Amino acid sequence: MSSPSRYSRRAFIGIAAAAAAIPAVTAGCQGGGAGDAAGSGASPAPSRRRATENSLDGNPSWDIRHLGGPDAMMGYAGQASVLPGEPITLYASTTSRSFTVSAFRMGWYRGDLARLVWHSGTVRGHRQRKPDLIKPTNTVEARWGPSLSIATHGWPEGSYLLRMDSADGPQRFVPVTVRSASTSGKIVIKNAVETWQAYNTWGGYDLYNGPGGIADYNNRSLAVSLDRPYDRQGAFMFLYHERKLIQLAERLGLPLAYVTSMDIDAEPRLLDGARALFSPGHDEYWTPPERAHVTAARDAGVNVAFLGANCMFRRTRLESTRLGPRRLVICYKTSYTQDPMYGKDNALVTSDWREPPHPDPESSLTGTLYESNPVSAPYVVASPHAWMFAGTGVQKGTRFRGLVGIEYDRVNPGAPVERPIEILSHSPLTCRGVNSYSDSAYYTHHGGAGVFNAGTMRWVTSFGGPYRFGLDRHTSDFTRRVTANLLRAFADGPAAAKHPAHDNLAAMHEWAGDPIAAHHNLWPPVVL
Repeated sequence: MSSPSRYSRRAFIGIAAAAAAIPAVTAGCQGGGAGDAAGSGASPAPSRRRATENSLDGNPSWDIRHLGGPDAMMGYAGQASVLPGEPITLYASTTSRSFTVSAFRMGWYRGDLARLVWHSGTVRGHRQRKPDLIKPTNTVEARWGPSLSIATHGWPEGSYLLRMDSADGPQRFVPVTVRSASTSGKIVIKNAVETWQAYNTWGGYDLYNGPGGIADYNNRSLAVSLDRPYDRQGAFMFLYHERKLIQLAERLGLPLAYVTSMDIDAEPRLLDGARALFSPGHDEYWTPPERAHVTAARDAGVNVAFLGANCMFRRTRLESTRLGPRRLVICYKTSYTQDPMYGKDNALVTSDWREPPHPDPESSLTGTLYESNPVSAPYVVASPHAWMFAGTGVQKGTRFRGLVGIEYDRVNPGAPVERPIEILSHSPLTCRGVNSYSDSAYYTHHGGAGVFNAGTMRWVTSFGGPYRFGLDRHTSDFTRRVTANLLRAFADGPAAAKHPAHDNLAAMHEWAGDPIAAHHNLWPPVVL
């Protein structure tokens, strides 16, 4: 699967994160079949209780209004996450004489979506040194001096955006997680920091491309550092793939915990006693310890929801930078024979999880297997009586336009698949000239856990506007209701007994293999 056919289609992934800004990318693949009428959906039922934090007044003016030039205001945090009360070190560079910092906790807040928790005084600003490029891994690091230390005493656990406002007007975000020391009895929201960093092109390099863009794969980074700002407004991946999940979960008033991918990697017992782990819309990069810890939690009855596609596709390794541990994300991908661990400990070599030298397909945990991109297609319901579809009004064949994209998964019996597994949607699509399907699925584990996988990267972003790719309010009603059903059911503990999966794998006639790499059309129906 490191063949040229797979490699070529993965070259598109650098564009995938920017899909919202470049809708034309989705034109390469279209949905199969005729008709695009969305089935009826319903908004989530009122919250069983209003969380105390979210009953506070919010601040609707939390978002960025003025970006300015690329160097006008930049910054990064010396910590991806902190416990409440631990300090955050902010490293900032600006062309302005001064700036201020506002800390916004993201949530529901009666529709304001964020609350101002802290605001700095005026901080003296200056332009910091140019970043270093570390060879041979093409790692960009901004070795800046600290600008200020931010105390977090009294800050509630959650996902935060630090907004830096320069005196001249330009603004940028710096994301940070105030993490939960204990997840027992709670639904755990994961911030996929490794994946944020993999797509971060600040300084001209990310894990996909060098300065030449999508044609510059051979000059990509082999390791990316958290010791640098994020590109764009500073928090694109969080805002696009994660924020709306947090809004919904906090609106429901359920007990929540917040962690990052680095935290799960670091602490084997972090998920002990948790009710569920929710992975957001794009969660591609996982270390072996993180996978082992999540798998152990599932085996102990912790429910898991994967609200995206392409999850756990890349195997990574975390190492230290000068600022601390787990701030360097290593992933050699197709160049895995150059990984220093190759031939020494092949289980730690940073190829794709399904690839040599130690193949271990992600489907044994996720239930589905990533297949390809780019695509834009309707989501087609296959199991309308599945419990998580309750209250949506869907029927078999109900379609939701544009919900499948830009990457998608499929249940693939050729890879490890937990049973019983219930295929919930079976959506015909055409990708790279081949007719295939995208699936969402739910399986139950003998340890008691229920595991859901949406199988499309547009699940979380579909929760509300602005609408793109043909998504609309009907789709939003559907995906929010399904996710609310999952949140409530998973909050009650191990779901397998109360909500067993009804295995329909044989009836769906899934194809055991990769139709894209094999150039094998799966529809119109074929006899294999």
